[in-house]
This record gives sequence, C-alpha cells and structure tokens, in this order.
Amino acid sequence: MDAALYWKAAIQGLVEGATEFLPVSSTGHLILTGDLLGFEGPTASTFEIFIQLGAILAVVWYYRRFLLDVAAHWIRNPEERRFLWNLLLAFLPAAVVGLLVHGWLKAHLFNPLSVAIALVVGGVAILVIERWRPRTRVETVAAMPPRTALEIGLAQVLSLWPGMSRSGATIMGAMAFGVSRVAATEFSFFLAIPTMFAATLYDLYKSRDVLSAGDAPVFAIGFVVSFVSALVVVKALLRYVSSHDFRAFGWYRIVLGAIVLGYFWWTAGLTTGG
Repeated sequence: MDAALYWKAAIQGLVEGATEFLPVSSTGHLILTGDLLGFEGPTASTFEIFIQLGAILAVVWYYRRFLLDVAAHWIRNPEERRFLWNLLLAFLPAAVVGLLVHGWLKAHLFNPLSVAIALVVGGVAILVIERWRPRTRVETVAAMPPRTALEIGLAQVLSLWPGMSRSGATIMGAMAFGVSRVAATEFSFFLAIPTMFAATLYDLYKSRDVLSAGDAPVFAIGFVVSFVSALVVVKALLRYVSSHDFRAFGWYRIVLGAIVLGYFWWTAGLTTGG
C-alpha cells in the first residue's frame, strides 16, 4: 500500500477523534472529508466504523477508575445501580430505532448533501436551546432521574441522521430537559460507550466480508490516531464547558453546512450549464 493511503487513514482518525464528542457530528465530518480525500467505498466505510472504537476506548480510559468502581460495587450501591439503569434507558430508544431503519439510513442519508442539511438544522437547534433552555434541575450525573435519562435517549434517536451528531443530540437534549451543561456532557460521554460499541460491532459484523488482512495497517493507524485525539478532546471539552456555552459550535455547524450546500448548488449549476 502506498504512503498516501496511510496519510488518509491518519487524517480520518484525527477527524473521528477530534469530532466524536463535540456537538458537530463525527460521522458527518468523516463523510465530508472522505469525499474530499477520495477515501470512499466499502472498505473505507468499514474503516470509518472501526476507528470509532478508538474514540470510545479514549472515554473508557479517561473514566477507567469510575467505571471499575461501578463494576465492582453496583450490586451493593443503589446510586451506581441507578447510573447503570439510566444508561440502559438512554441507550434503548436509538438502539431499537437504529435496528429497524439501519438499511434505509445507509441507503438514503449517508451522503454529503444530507449531512450538510443536518449540520445546519442541528446548529440552529443548539442556538435555540442555548437561548431558551429551562432552568437547571439536575446538577450532576448521579442526581439524574430515570425519566430524564429516557428523555435523553429519545433525543439521541435524532443522531441516527448523519450530520445531526450523537453528542449534540444527547448534550443539547439533556440541557433542554434541565440538566446542567457539565452533567449533560459527562452523561453524553458515558452513553457513548454502550451506544457506540453496539453500533460499531453491529456494523462491523454486517461488513465482515469486506475486510482482509492487508487492511490491518491502515485500520491500526486510524484506530491509534482516533484514540489519542479523542482523549485530548475529552479532557479539553470538560474544561471548556465549565465556563463556556455551545453557541460557537452551533455557528460552526451552520457555516460549514452552508458552505457544503453552496458547493452543491454551484456544482449543480455547472452540471446543468446554468
């Protein structure tokens, strides 16, 4: 394999790790950059799924002490049992809907134009929620009631539209239901673990015939870069949300989506001779 392919794998790994936990849509960015790099096709799609595992493991590593403590004491500790119950409640809606419409989504929404529309819609939603969100009722993840966890899970269903952003849907959904900005961000991190593991493993199983041993170096590069960049972003985002809101991400989404939509409008005009 040539060096250009390794560079493409590293770039896509960086894009995945840098955007997975920001409210900007990692899937949308991977579709856009894959289109720009010419990194497309069945193997590239499977690669983009696989490197999500690197980003997920970054969260597992960052919260490893807390997660090990939950695993060791959840049977005796009611607070930790409620945390696991909340994760299950928030996980189920998108898991069920995703299984039902997975094929349709892949066929109709995984394209740059659909992503651009979702970026703009999601950006506007961020600005609206930041402007008119209700007062905070839940200050910490530990204090979150099961009903709120389920509401966040219903919001996560929106992220099945590539470009909408899983992090964006869960964080902004949580804030719309009265969760503090920091708690919403942390719960989004935790919810990513079961959600992304399940989605990634399911997609990899469906794509198993596409993989070969020769793809291992490319996949390894993307995985490692995704892990490292995601770890940096997780730490930085928690510091950021302690003193900033998400409006900058909303404007970023709107501008990027508008640029992509303008590009499609321009190229369509060239194609039709207009």
